[in-house]
This record gives sequence, C-alpha cells and structure tokens, in this order.
Amino acid sequence: MDRTDRASRVIAAPPAIVYGALLDRESLEVWLPPEGMRGRVERWDPRPGGGFRMVLTYLNPADSPGKTSDSTDVVDVGFAELVPAERVVQRAVFEADDPLYAGTMTMTWHLAAAEEGTEVTVTATDVPPGIDQVVHEAGIASSLANLASYVEGTL
Repeated sequence: MDRTDRASRVIAAPPAIVYGALLDRESLEVWLPPEGMRGRVERWDPRPGGGFRMVLTYLNPADSPGKTSDSTDVVDVGFAELVPAERVVQRAVFEADDPLYAGTMTMTWHLAAAEEGTEVTVTATDVPPGIDQVVHEAGIASSLANLASYVEGTL
C-alpha cells in the first residue's frame, strides 16, 4: 500500500486554535465525521502513544455500506506525533473483515500559519486499497470544511 491521498483548506483561525480542535474529544465528534455520517468517540487518550476509537455511522447506509458493519466504520487511531500548533500524526486501523481495508493508514495533519489564518493539509499514506481515492479525498475535504465551520464558529 503506497497510495497517498490528500486535501487542504485555509481556516480563518490561528494554528493554536485549530490544533486544539484536533485534540479535543467533543470537538472531534462534531467535525471529523464527513458529510453523511455521525461519529462517537469510545476511547480517548490525547497524548503521543495514546489515541482514540471512533465509531462512524452512515446516516443512509444504503448509499455507502460500512467497512465494519452495514452501517458503520470503526477505526482505532493512535497518536504517533503531536507537535503543538504544527502537526498531528495519526495511525488509523479500520475494523473490517475484508482484507482490502486491512493495514495501518497514516494521517498527517499539518498546520501552517497563513495570512488568512491556518492552512491545514491532510496527507493520508498507506491508504488501504478498498478505500476509493476520490471518495476518500472528498471525505477528507468534508471533514476539513466541518473543522473550518466548527472552529470559525467558536471564535
């Protein structure tokens, strides 16, 4: 698995505020699920070596069957690196019986100060082959749009 997916967006907030939303359990449940999904964090340990477990539920599972069950994607995420206001590196493993979703995907959230706020670039490496690239990049872009709405709405 050597595929890389990415998306980026400028968010009208300083890097420290955006970083905070990446490491706050309640915030993550609100903004991380892409359009058409809702999320629930079951385990939370926001430190290097810690991580979280998230259950993502499809609002209309007929449109997108889940990886873990007909209506859910369950992912265990470990925090590999946390650099305040600069970078969050996650290792994500989906719970799935299908080997096309097996393996560890690395998600790097890079934050860079920009004139308008913070440019957030998400790079996913070692993406499992069962995840469609166009759908995945659209999902990352949707999460970034949610993050922007969430963070900009709290300022």
